[in-house]
Amino acid sequence: MINKFNIIIFLFFLNIGFAQNTSVKPKKPFMNTDDISFLGTSNRITSILDEAKQFLSDAIIADVNQDTVEVVYNIKKVFDLLSDVEQIGVREELDKIEFEKFQTDFIKIYTTKLNTIDSSSQFLTADLIRRDIAQITSENEFVEMGTTKFTVIDDREGHIPLVTNSQVESYIRYFQGKGRKGFNIWLRRYVQYKELILPILEEYDLPEELIVVSMIESGFDPKAVSKAKAVGLWQFMYSTGKQYGLKRNWYIDERQDPVKSTRAAAKYFVDLYDEFEDWYLVLAAYNTGPGRLNRALNLHETSDYWQLYSLPKDTKNYIPYYLSSAIILKNPEKYGFKIPKVSPLKFDIVTIEKSADLSVIAKSADTKVSTIKKLNPELRQPATPSNGPYVLNIPLGKKDSFYEKFNKIPDDEKFAVQNVEHRVKKGENLISIASKYRVLVADLQTINNISNKDFLSIGQRLKIPVKGGLYSNYPEKVIYKVRSGDTLGHIAEEYNTRASEIRKWNNMGGSSLIRPGQKLTLFVKGQPVKDTPKKNVYIVKSGDSLGKIARKNNTSVNKIKNWNNIKSDTIYPGQKLTIYFE
Repeated sequence: MINKFNIIIFLFFLNIGFAQNTSVKPKKPFMNTDDISFLGTSNRITSILDEAKQFLSDAIIADVNQDTVEVVYNIKKVFDLLSDVEQIGVREELDKIEFEKFQTDFIKIYTTKLNTIDSSSQFLTADLIRRDIAQITSENEFVEMGTTKFTVIDDREGHIPLVTNSQVESYIRYFQGKGRKGFNIWLRRYVQYKELILPILEEYDLPEELIVVSMIESGFDPKAVSKAKAVGLWQFMYSTGKQYGLKRNWYIDERQDPVKSTRAAAKYFVDLYDEFEDWYLVLAAYNTGPGRLNRALNLHETSDYWQLYSLPKDTKNYIPYYLSSAIILKNPEKYGFKIPKVSPLKFDIVTIEKSADLSVIAKSADTKVSTIKKLNPELRQPATPSNGPYVLNIPLGKKDSFYEKFNKIPDDEKFAVQNVEHRVKKGENLISIASKYRVLVADLQTINNISNKDFLSIGQRLKIPVKGGLYSNYPEKVIYKVRSGDTLGHIAEEYNTRASEIRKWNNMGGSSLIRPGQKLTLFVKGQPVKDTPKKNVYIVKSGDSLGKIARKNNTSVNKIKNWNNIKSDTIYPGQKLTIYFE
């Protein structure tokens, strides 16, 4: 457990701090244009890293307070900012040193120091499970290659051969034991996403078993981020995603779009198969890269994956890891799993002609902003893009009523304000302005094409990013009454703000301790739009417990107690419990 003293050590170690206000620089800099351009990228990277350090410090504080939602939010923000650096490119040696040092420190904290990560279903990702798989291999000190004996499970034409050996069987046992919770989450998401993914694989004449790659890469989580900054269902790095047509800008990251990223992955698989003509080699290349695989093929003078001894340990593990998952998915009941009864992900598609606030879109679709974000995971901002029409997903069956309601809204109320203007005053700098409007310094630099954050002039006009959600320019004061089971992270998520902001508004210091009935002051853009929750009646069976029922219905014991006004943990067979689902 990280204590408050550890926080101070971490923040000192990361050199986290807030820049002091400096006097505004002269309008005409003393250096030439080339120097400004040269310094600008470096300065911008420093700005992004400063913000990443702040988000990481907030994550550490949230971890101390056991606020899982806030930890997840801040960690994902750090990953997003690191991707910004990757997109800009690091040219200077000093920038590379600073960037790589922060990445190393961040990954160490993220993977070993945050207690809430391992206990959070939100972060029960393929990345964490892969670490467990690697640990199993390390403990048993085996990676079976060469003359190992196989048992063929399935070798049909047009499919990826499924075989098993002792290592594959070891991974299957892992999923039946310690990894069961994670695999059950994967199965639930498999049902949700298979009707989106499988038709695309069929369209490109690819084996259906390739869907397992998405399962072990991301756990079918479109927002998944690995410690190497790979993103989305198929864990595309920025460069590979760009190569296959996936855009990433201030508004969107198409690596997180299930349909677009699956099409990009299908094209990548086609190219890899054209090059290697063997599915095990294709999977190995997907894991380690075509270049490294080709070097191993040339070294060993064979195209048999099982003879490539020089492959990295992770890639040697990858095929058995894939095979164990594919074999279970082929026949879940045989290995003690059940395909859960959940609805496939379906939605209506609408076209938004101009940029619009997600809050306005959510109201028109009779849902809430979080639902719109879940249906459109590629969106990075609380508004749709401003560069022309944008195709958006909304809840199924809402298309006609959406257009009817949305078209009645006056243009000046439904379209996001793109350019709230700020005129620089004496004593202001980019950091103080960003703080005033609750936006990221890096976003201000991007919108205003500012290469060096220290070069502002009095009277200079700055465009402030879109209002709405987290970036609301004219917030409304809301008094929120804390409910049982609330955390600052959950409240912040519901109102599109941050737990650190709520602490600041309510003079809470570094504490996240709240109690039912407590009133909190929030400054947000109106009240959140609520979905009408779906209700189910569960009849208690012999041997049931509240914990078992909660796990089965993907909820918590406290929520079940609140919904049914239960004070104790005692339940009895035949008792009817009300369960709500989002």
